[in-house]
Amino acid sequence: MLITELASRCDARAQGGDATQSIHSAADIMSAQAHQVTVLSDGKYKKHLKDTQASACFIAEALIDAEMPVGLTLLVCQDPEISFLNAVKLLHPEPVFKRQVSEHAVLADTATLGYNVHVGPFATIGQNSSVGDSSTVEAGARIGNHVAIGKHCHIHPNAVIYDNSVIGNHVIIHAGAVIGADGFGYKFRDNQHVKVPHVGHVEIEDHVEIGANTCIDRGALGPTRIGAGSKIDNLVQLGHNNIVGRNVIICGQSGISGSCTIEDGAILAGSTGVADHVKIGARAVVMARSGISGDIEPGAQVFGSPAKDRKVAWKELAALAKLPELLQKFKALEARVHKLEE
Repeated sequence: MLITELASRCDARAQGGDATQSIHSAADIMSAQAHQVTVLSDGKYKKHLKDTQASACFIAEALIDAEMPVGLTLLVCQDPEISFLNAVKLLHPEPVFKRQVSEHAVLADTATLGYNVHVGPFATIGQNSSVGDSSTVEAGARIGNHVAIGKHCHIHPNAVIYDNSVIGNHVIIHAGAVIGADGFGYKFRDNQHVKVPHVGHVEIEDHVEIGANTCIDRGALGPTRIGAGSKIDNLVQLGHNNIVGRNVIICGQSGISGSCTIEDGAILAGSTGVADHVKIGARAVVMARSGISGDIEPGAQVFGSPAKDRKVAWKELAALAKLPELLQKFKALEARVHKLEE
């Protein structure tokens, strides 16, 4: 589309350059070529703007100066990142395929489908389960019995949703994810591990996205719950009876033991490990590869294993880096003291 149209549809104002050029795709600021649009949202990347071949760039008013490239059309806007994301959606629309229920899908006689539902080949939907309007169940996905899936959901290939799970509206579950498997619970008696029955379920609220190969276990007795708007990355393990709040971020390869509470807006960076029965407060930030063994206060930022306040942890790391030098000084002083003693 023309730059002028793109600006209009993305809440931006075209300034400079040739706004009558056409744009066919989006790219990052360092690789963008002619007829592509890019974005500058952080001043530290401004140095790349002078060499960009892009035809247009989303930018905030505060970042514009006299050194802007002459031939580049600036798309001035309030929030360059969001305007650029809207442009990406316009220029790279999701593929449209014919919506149908495949003749190779297997649906129980008591399963119900809403309006405009797509079910791919070799997908299965169990007894008394329902799929809401405009939802997609892709090839090979397995939906168990008594499962409720809301409207506008997208279940990707080979995802598995166990019995009694409840999925809200606008939920995305990526390939290979497993929702509702038994939790990891055993009691050691008579020299053997006795399995704890898991008769709870999983509840996933609206606008949640769950990454590929992530596993969310059912509760032992009550639910495991994921709050609205939360985003869970690939390869995450969420144990039984966890309660995850709204708009929580959990990054890849994190593992959360059972019966934890993660409050609204908290962020768990990659490879975080959380012990059982831990509470992580609202808007707390757990930095990458941290180990959480106790409760975290709301708004805290922690790092390390065991995790501590990030400033304390960084000071300790800085001191540790000086240890070889301090050891050399200590040995030298020890030798001098030994000489004096002689």
